[in-house]
Amino acid sequence: MSETTTLSGRARLWFVTTLLMGTFTMSISQSAVSTAYPTLMRYFSISASTVQWLTTGFMLIMCIMMPVSPWLLSNIGFKSLFLSVLIMFDVGTLLIILAPNFPLVLLGRALEAIGVGILFPSYQTVLLTITPREERGGAMGLAGLVMGSALAVGPIISGIVLRFTTWQGLFIVFMIVITLVILLSLKTIINVMPQVPSHLDWLSVISLVGFIGVLYVINLVGTPGVNWGMASVILIVSILLLLFFGIRQLRLKEPLLDLRVFKVVQFNKSVWLTGLSYIALIVVTIVFPLYYQIILGVSPFISGMALVPGAVFLSILNPLTGRLADRIGFKKVLLIGMTMILVGWGILALIPGKFSLWAMMPIAMLIEGGNAFVMMPATTLGADALPNEKVSHGTAVITTMRQLLGSTGVAVATILLSLGGVATATLGNFHIAFITFFVLEIIGLVLALSLKDKKAKD
Repeated sequence: MSETTTLSGRARLWFVTTLLMGTFTMSISQSAVSTAYPTLMRYFSISASTVQWLTTGFMLIMCIMMPVSPWLLSNIGFKSLFLSVLIMFDVGTLLIILAPNFPLVLLGRALEAIGVGILFPSYQTVLLTITPREERGGAMGLAGLVMGSALAVGPIISGIVLRFTTWQGLFIVFMIVITLVILLSLKTIINVMPQVPSHLDWLSVISLVGFIGVLYVINLVGTPGVNWGMASVILIVSILLLLFFGIRQLRLKEPLLDLRVFKVVQFNKSVWLTGLSYIALIVVTIVFPLYYQIILGVSPFISGMALVPGAVFLSILNPLTGRLADRIGFKKVLLIGMTMILVGWGILALIPGKFSLWAMMPIAMLIEGGNAFVMMPATTLGADALPNEKVSHGTAVITTMRQLLGSTGVAVATILLSLGGVATATLGNFHIAFITFFVLEIIGLVLALSLKDKKAKD
């Protein structure tokens, strides 16, 4: 077993900067592509349901790779793992740029997703490992800047780039940045994680296909002409595979993903809190632009630009909330965040009628800003409840659950906006959605109230 390498001073600064640059760029690529859908549909002569696989397929592959990340961190030196992930992403992006047909674009996107799925839990584990417990709030605030802000600003950056270049130009930007990160990594990234070689349980890996099946069916919601008989079979088989995966992890001496972390009550609550805050964020970035275009009749460009204030507010708050949590306690910060989210949804749920664009923008800022007070502080609180050797498993669990809950939130929003068999969502549909997410976030506030404060515990 190799020991953890310590970092300090300039070496630490460059290490963290390089790590976050790579992760931020990959995170932007996750949400930015949707803006290019209309262009890609015309370019390859494909339907909306086909082009959607650039996001759906990406998400499915990510969810398989996330639970594998603890094993990779324990068995491969972090520098080698990080460089491999970056190179895989670059190769996938190059394939997309040069692709003469859509299947090759999908293949390139799959390679990108493998890299992102490995890196998302890994970078959080690394930050938690190299940071003293009393400073973890600030470090994870930077991690929140990557996770939350990149998701919010992805469509905005994409819209700006596509305004001045072709759809390939968007991927060229990603490739240039990741290539620069690769060059930086050769000098700045070192092996910081202890190596504990173990056997890879292939049965566990194969059973992770259940995640693909569950997410696939969730993403069928709201799609016309679905064969729900076949979808039900896929869902049942997928759930059985996930049950097999869970039982096997509890019986293995060296599990692929240690699900015993769920026995820690503080960690368990943190998982659900991060999931609920992520639902609030991702639903705002998807439902609000629809509200702007369908109810208020603004253009797609204006609806995208209306997200800018919320994204900027989220980006400013993320690093600050982490440091604030270290000072005043995590529970207080989480309560502030959940209250902000709840007030945002509450205004929309409890006040009937149509809101103007200028009224919706500060509400979006309130909900997105609340996310900065919840998602990464809750992740940090959950990680602190675990022994150091279980942190990689904890972050993989949180990241995977966040993805599953986020997808479920989007599916629920889709169902609510299509209630009554309407071709286009009505104001009534949107109001039902607002009420639903308001009630959901009440649960989040109750969870936050029941947490034990890290500072008090220490």
